[in-house]
Amino acid sequence: YGVGVPNGDAATTPEGAYEIAKGLNTNDLVIKAQALTGGRGKGHFDTGFQGGVQLVNSPEKVKELAKEFLHHKIITKQTGAAGKEVTAVYVVERAYARTEAYLAILLDRATQKPMIVASAQGGMDIEGVAAKDPSAIKTFPIDLEAGVTDAQAKDIASVLGFTKDAEPAAAETVKKLYKIFTEKDSTQIEINPLSETEDHKVLCMDAKFGFDDNASFRQKEVFSWRDLTQEDPDEVKAAESNLNFIKLDGNIGCLVNGAGLAMATMDVIKLYGGDPANFLDCGGGATPETIENAFKLILSDQKVSGIFVNIFGGIVRCDYVAEGLIAATKNLGVKVPIVVRLQGTNFEKASELIKESGLKIYAVNELDEAAETVVKLSNK
Repeated sequence: YGVGVPNGDAATTPEGAYEIAKGLNTNDLVIKAQALTGGRGKGHFDTGFQGGVQLVNSPEKVKELAKEFLHHKIITKQTGAAGKEVTAVYVVERAYARTEAYLAILLDRATQKPMIVASAQGGMDIEGVAAKDPSAIKTFPIDLEAGVTDAQAKDIASVLGFTKDAEPAAAETVKKLYKIFTEKDSTQIEINPLSETEDHKVLCMDAKFGFDDNASFRQKEVFSWRDLTQEDPDEVKAAESNLNFIKLDGNIGCLVNGAGLAMATMDVIKLYGGDPANFLDCGGGATPETIENAFKLILSDQKVSGIFVNIFGGIVRCDYVAEGLIAATKNLGVKVPIVVRLQGTNFEKASELIKESGLKIYAVNELDEAAETVVKLSNK
């Protein structure tokens, strides 16, 4: 797309990092740990080594630092204590910036349109800038049909704090980045910093991209770059079974069909003094196999002391769900209590199947009563 970036490349071995550094023909270098987290420069590694972004003065030093970075976990404000494994290092020629700005293209949920956020105060934590000086951050709504016009690109470039010499290149960069945003089904592009160098070039020094999972079928190249080691293994397994799963800190496992119902289920568990262990939406596909996979995910968390199944049988029959629940409970030897609320098609038949199973599955019709029951049973 012709967006300016520092010369360099990524490597997955210390030897590869050394070869890239040597090929740049300069001793003015930067090495960056590659992990899906921000704040790497101020982060530290599980070995105690400090800083995931380092200025380096030789290819040999690059190789040495690559050994410190690769296959170790970097711990930042965003990762928490668990950290993220560094699977690659990015080695680039150091570019000297006279100005560091911030630029992001996001989806504005309120207007359901793209929005560009720009600030002359880049190269730092943008949340900190927003807290200290909100007026330093400018927003530009983008018309879906017109896109980023020449005039709007100039307006955006003018608030970045660049010299007049660099503003035309900055405006072009804004337009190119928006082209990536639309053509690649992006949900977020964040450039921090977007810099003007001493010779008035405009370079993206660091970038964070997000892409729409629903567009994976037509963005095969983009999704081929996905590094599953950077994601929660349970969430990756869930996606393979078409489950939407997010691990939380509580002790009550949740299995629900529909994101809205899942949110309401977690709310009512909290209302009765419980704490959800996960968000799990199985959508319309509550098949016996899906239920068993969902139970495996839920029970992989040792903290789980009870499971709440809340299914509205519109697309799927409740008796079919009940059969799946009974089979999964038997197959996995589930020991924790399971409270089931099934509403919809054939729910009476489902209740009979559960009662006749002789298992620790409790069928409850009302949402409040079901939530209260699972909280009590989980705390015994």
